[in-house]
Amino acid sequence: MLHSFRALALGAGLLTAGLHAQPFDDATLNHSDRLRDHALQSDIAWQVVESLTTEVGPRLAGTEGDARAVAWAKARFEAMGFDAVRLEPVTVPHWERGYADAQVTLPFPQPLVISALGNSVPTPEGGIEARIVRFDTLADLEAADPAQVKGKLAFIDHKMERFKDGRGYGPVVKARGRGAVAAAQKGAVGLLLRSVSTSSHRFAHTGVMRYVDGVAKIPAAAISPPDADQLTRMLARQDDIQVKLELASMDKGQTTSYNVIGEIRGRSQPEEIVVIGAHLDSWDEGTGALDDGAGVGIVTAAAQHILDLEQRPARTVRVVLYAAEEIGLIGAKAYRDHHQADLDNHYIAAEADFGAGPIYRLDSRVNEAARPAIEAMVAQMAPLGVTLGHNHSWGGPDVSVLPPLGVPVAGLNMDGTDYFDYHHTPDDTLDKIDPEAIRQSAAVYTLFAWLMANADSTLRPIPPTTN
Repeated sequence: MLHSFRALALGAGLLTAGLHAQPFDDATLNHSDRLRDHALQSDIAWQVVESLTTEVGPRLAGTEGDARAVAWAKARFEAMGFDAVRLEPVTVPHWERGYADAQVTLPFPQPLVISALGNSVPTPEGGIEARIVRFDTLADLEAADPAQVKGKLAFIDHKMERFKDGRGYGPVVKARGRGAVAAAQKGAVGLLLRSVSTSSHRFAHTGVMRYVDGVAKIPAAAISPPDADQLTRMLARQDDIQVKLELASMDKGQTTSYNVIGEIRGRSQPEEIVVIGAHLDSWDEGTGALDDGAGVGIVTAAAQHILDLEQRPARTVRVVLYAAEEIGLIGAKAYRDHHQADLDNHYIAAEADFGAGPIYRLDSRVNEAARPAIEAMVAQMAPLGVTLGHNHSWGGPDVSVLPPLGVPVAGLNMDGTDYFDYHHTPDDTLDKIDPEAIRQSAAVYTLFAWLMANADSTLRPIPPTTN
């Protein structure tokens, strides 16, 4: 694949002919060609992920691993030669999963592979043992007669569909976020959730869930897809299936983490900011390589390539490694609130948080009159296999908090066909990253940051958000 990217890059001049009088001047386009060629030969993105996952490993918000990740990122940014590096404090909850176990006790005794859902309360000491009652979807549970659920373990068995763009995630993940509340409202003693996953491997996929005031907090766990299928087969034979669930999760209160920020100061419009970001935290089951070590590597590499150019962009390029994304976009919201006074100076923002790539399409949310600038930018990316998408992007999880306040965003869409095979599991490890794919993604982010930092175009006002 890399050879084909390089061959296509040789023809980049043909694709950009005639654009010099448009949003980018000759010097910007010439540097863009150099950056693309340089990035396609660089393994910095992979090296950054390798360092993070090896030297830090899992980094659940609020834990000691999270603190080490912040120190690692700050030291890395300082060594790179950013014009400014700083930490912005973020108050985060500190939850740890502890011991987790489940097993069918009657009538077909056998173990189940589970993972406590993030934020779950523990079971009483010794666990809980109850019959299970199965539902295809969250909606089915919400519509159920409470008499059907009271005193049982509610089991939601909603299978996720596989798509390149990951659109199968949204319909299923609602059960992870709201399932325990819905089950408790019906009188359930706990929740078992089919993992939000496209995999058939026997791993349970964790992820955050939430409680609401006034509703009993019941323990909640995800079970592996094969174990979900096993329970369904058992229920086809006999409706009295009994499961014992034991969780020893711990709420350790609140602590402080940090958004880590590095800046390449703009040479002529330094007050205007192009943000490229990723989240630094991860779940604790794997090493957070795909989610979101890859994103950290991609945006860090993009900044390094621009620093290596020794030609500062017109605008400031700001790299933000957000805290505590996995437990509710906490770092992103803290960034938004901390920067309320200068959000008008945010020219555009983008985020890498969907694995390692490759990137195949660029969406945007800009003024329609500014679409020529986006089209011209995508023309520079065309040799890398990137096409132009729509103009109603949400930008990604962390930057999604910015468009409601008028900040333009771009969505650089990665091929996520197998992303949810590994997402939030012990299998999210470095070996799942294709060095060639992450190289292409880093090249695309390099061009995005460089071209947007030098564009002669007004991107505001943006279309209203509908998310």
